[in-house]
Amino acid sequence: MIVSALLTSVGINTALCVLFFTLYSILSKQPSYYEVYVPRLLAEGTSRRRSHFNLERLIPSAGWVAKAWRLSEDEILSLSGLDGVVFMRLITFSLKIFSFAGVIGIFVILPVNCTGDALGEFDVGDLISNSLDVFTISNVKNGSNWLWIHFSAVYIVTVFICFLLYNEYKYITTKRISYFYSSPPQPHQFTILVHSIPTSSRSNISESVTNFFKELYPSTYLSHVVVRRTSKIQSLLNEGKKLGKRIAQLRSDPTQQEYKHRSCFEFFGRKTDLIDHYEKKLEDIEENVRLKQSEASLEGEKETRAAFVSFKSRFAAATAFRLQPSVNPTQWITEQAPEPHDVYWPFFSESFMRRWISKLVVIAVWIVFTILFLIPVVVVQGLTNLSQLEVWFPFLKSILTITFVSQVITGYLPSLILQLFLKMVPPVMEFLSSIQGYISHSDIEKSACDKVLWFTIWNVFFATLFSGSVLTSLSIFLEPKSIPQRLAVAVPAQASFFIAYVVTSGWTSTSSELFRIIPFICSLMRKTCICTDDEFEVPSLRFHSDIPRVLLFGLLGITYFFLAPLILPFLLIYLCLAYIIFRNQFINVYAPKYETAGKFWPTVHNSMIFSLVLMHIIAVGIFALKKVSLASTLMFPLPVITLLFNEYCRKRFLPIFVSYSAESLIKKDREDQNGNTMDEFFDKLVIAYKDPALHPVRNTSNTDSLRSPLLS
Repeated sequence: MIVSALLTSVGINTALCVLFFTLYSILSKQPSYYEVYVPRLLAEGTSRRRSHFNLERLIPSAGWVAKAWRLSEDEILSLSGLDGVVFMRLITFSLKIFSFAGVIGIFVILPVNCTGDALGEFDVGDLISNSLDVFTISNVKNGSNWLWIHFSAVYIVTVFICFLLYNEYKYITTKRISYFYSSPPQPHQFTILVHSIPTSSRSNISESVTNFFKELYPSTYLSHVVVRRTSKIQSLLNEGKKLGKRIAQLRSDPTQQEYKHRSCFEFFGRKTDLIDHYEKKLEDIEENVRLKQSEASLEGEKETRAAFVSFKSRFAAATAFRLQPSVNPTQWITEQAPEPHDVYWPFFSESFMRRWISKLVVIAVWIVFTILFLIPVVVVQGLTNLSQLEVWFPFLKSILTITFVSQVITGYLPSLILQLFLKMVPPVMEFLSSIQGYISHSDIEKSACDKVLWFTIWNVFFATLFSGSVLTSLSIFLEPKSIPQRLAVAVPAQASFFIAYVVTSGWTSTSSELFRIIPFICSLMRKTCICTDDEFEVPSLRFHSDIPRVLLFGLLGITYFFLAPLILPFLLIYLCLAYIIFRNQFINVYAPKYETAGKFWPTVHNSMIFSLVLMHIIAVGIFALKKVSLASTLMFPLPVITLLFNEYCRKRFLPIFVSYSAESLIKKDREDQNGNTMDEFFDKLVIAYKDPALHPVRNTSNTDSLRSPLLS
């Protein structure tokens, strides 16, 4: 790729960013779009729709930038919990890394690369016609002493990143403990989930749980709730909720009076009184719900082999979780219970064998999906090579000779196509995690986060190298000794593609996060349809898609900072955009759906360690390829030291993210006992984990209740 193609991509994406910023600045002030741009404030009642005309609404402004900039960490903690703080710490952590690496890369390494002449002289006069390869380490002559600057930079940046990683891990660990001490008693702190409960002909599941835990923990056992199969009831409740909303809409919205006797799409046909029709249908649903609730409460076959078991102290619950209850490890399996509102009630299976098989199936599907995704990657890489594109599509040869068209195709189109294909990955990974047997939405999202991360690392990074360079086969893994040299050839060759990818996937995607394209389009569609059953809901941040994106850019920045430092300014611009935009979204848009107290950070730490080790492997190959064998040899201790550092961090900090210490649990239990407020809490704890589908339904005889959900 030449410089002009990159500039074309930068120009297109910059224009899109400016467009998104301008549209957001105008539309976010329009009352009709408050549900899109300030749903959190609307739900909290701190923002109200103003009907009077105001010229200021039509003038773009940047006041929201200053407001987002002033947001403190304590305010983020109160708005989005510790998970929101961890996400913003990831962005600021990356900013620190690439600001430091950027100074070294742009002002030290980049001039060295440009003054090399291994690929030809650098033409300052005709800058845009230069190949981007002249900005990479490939332009430095073999055996040049200037390569020791690259060697020193790798060591310096590695030490700096490890220093930051240690401090961040320590800081977030401290915040996690402080968050635990400052929080009031929570049901999940006193509760565990037990599954694979053995069945007996002499007693049902509920009796078995009572007898088992009363015998093991006679003084601390409190109560339990058996999980039941309620998927059919939940389906009926969802249908009833939609009908109730539809009736309330028909009664209250004057604009729909003329359509009062017809359904949304029945413009032809017999007129009926929809309100009476929906009310009778809703009464039938409620009666059916009550019948099935009675069946689920009485019939033994509705019970699953799983139960939430609550204790009188946090320490007792932790003891029951950490100790294997039975001599048979495939029975009475314990897990930490999630928050009651975080429970994923249709979790896949309650038996050990079925859960184990489901995990194997999910892994197999993930591998197949990863392999199939290589097809669009290969197509994308073909677009970066005009000669290859002319072979595939000879009828386009005349069009490809047009300079602007060729620049758009090679500089912008490949990254855009790959980004569009990647949009389907987070929902697919979330679905796979949901059938893997996890019991909470947070566990599903953490699992999906890991799947998306390694999927993108493989298909965006490694697969791009395989399809666009010497690595045309998987034989690299059959020859481990050749991995450094093969990567040394492949990685610099793809620098131009990844720079364009950062611009397209980073700048434009982050700006579209501010503009919220999909919710905006959905809002327009709702306005054109007469009836709507969509429920206004405050969204939550999609950690399983946003964290992997930042970590992938972290991988690109770390591996390319000494190979092609030109990528660093584009990364810094992306991180600055993300810093401002996500802080704004925490204020106006997102509300936390659950709280893991920072459990996403170990994923961040592991990804950074992987990026460092990968950089070291590439450096070993680069210096060997450049005939600086001493530098290649001296690079070997660095990945070993990095892995030892990671092992120390794993021993020092990771246990705190798995479970709290006995010291912390006992201290917190004693504080609660001194407060004398636990009796009321225990009364609520007994019913905290009751399935929402088994709660009593409202009576529809009062029409005001139609505006509320069926659940009381």
